[in-house]
Formats: sequence, structure tokens, C-alpha cells
Amino acid sequence: MALNLLAMDASSGACSAALLRRDAAGERCLARLAMTPREHTRRLLPMVDEVLAEAGIAPGALDAVAFGRGPGSFTGLRIAAGAAQGLAFGLERPLLGISTLEALALQAHRRFDAGRVATLIDARMGEIYAAFWHCADGATIRRGDEAVLAPAQLTLPDDDEARQWTAVGTGLALRDSLAAAVGARLEPLDTALAPGALEPRAEEMAWLAARDFDAGRGQPAHLAQPVYLRNEVAWKTSA
Repeated sequence: MALNLLAMDASSGACSAALLRRDAAGERCLARLAMTPREHTRRLLPMVDEVLAEAGIAPGALDAVAFGRGPGSFTGLRIAAGAAQGLAFGLERPLLGISTLEALALQAHRRFDAGRVATLIDARMGEIYAAFWHCADGATIRRGDEAVLAPAQLTLPDDDEARQWTAVGTGLALRDSLAAAVGARLEPLDTALAPGALEPRAEEMAWLAARDFDAGRGQPAHLAQPVYLRNEVAWKTSA
């Protein structure tokens, strides 16, 4: 089935947009990414314009829109969600929210052939967003729930097989705070060989969104919302 799917993300220090195209020639993804902290509002929509122009299509040719739903930066999540909702609503197209943790896992798998991936994102306030994934043949399977917790509280999945996990994400900055038995089983991805691998990217979100679109998981624009995980953020900040 032919498909033009636009994905955008502003959940971290990176800002990105990607256009996945599927037709008789196969599937390919056009993408833009830049490390632009505090400039997402200014940079996101121009990136969208760039990938659409490179593909030579107008917004009306899109079949669906996706965005990084979180967890991640609260401001960044709202920026991407607002832009994606506005576009999907105006075009009357389905909207898909994609986990930033799953996008990180798919990046480690597609770019570096990682099969067992621990995704860790710095949640600030001494906490991390975390999830574990088994990846194979371009697919991701989550082991346990996505969670926000203190690093010392992180545990390995119940079905763990006493092997190493490839660890990726900005949460690795707090690795010294992990329980020793957990930290010993996490092997950080060599970021010197993997520029940008600490951040979620719209490119992987586009591939994941295409999977969800094919499965009929698209939603009306007003129903797709960011996922913060930390419901008590306002209380903690004020405290």
C-alpha cells in the first residue's frame, strides 16, 4: 500500500523531522536532524517544509502524521504535539504518537544491530525514563512497562536471561547511580561511533508510525496526546 507519512520530534535536545515514502519502488525515508536546544519552535516546521520539498510533494499528499509522544522534555513534547495535531487536524489525517524510548531502541537496532536494548532518558530531578526491548528483523518488543524512577530503582526484566543489554540514551549520564548488579549488565553504545545515538529521532518514529498506521492505530488529531509518565511533575518542581 502506498504511503506518505510525516513524523516530527522535539522531545530532547535534538529537533527532527522525517518523511517515509512507500510506493512501487519500495520504502525510503527523508530526514532532517539538528541539535537545537531551546530552538525547537523555530526549527521544527522549516524541517517539515524541507523534507516535503525534497520529496516534491505538498502537505495534502500526506496519508498520516506522527510525533514523538514522550517521555521527554515537557516543553518539547508540547511543541511537537501541537504542530502535529494542527497539521493532522487541518488535513483531516490520522495522527500517531510514538514512544521516544521505542524510537531509541529501534535506532540502536537498525544502525548498530543491537538485539537487547535498554533505553534510558534523563528525566531530570535525579530520575530516568527507562524501558527494555528485544529487537529483531526491524521489530521491537517491549519487556515490561515504560517507567520514570530513580536510577537505583531500575531492575532488569523478569524474563532476563543473564546476558548483557546494549544501553542507549541520555540517562547513561546517571549510570553510576544504578545498582551495581544492573549497571554491570548494561553495555553503553559507543557514542563516538554513533553520533546522535543518545537522542530519539523522527526517522525511527516514521518507521514505527508506518507499522502502527498499517495496523489501523491512527487516531483523530484531538485524541493523540503526549505521554509524560511523571504525573506529579508540577508538585516536584514547586517542592
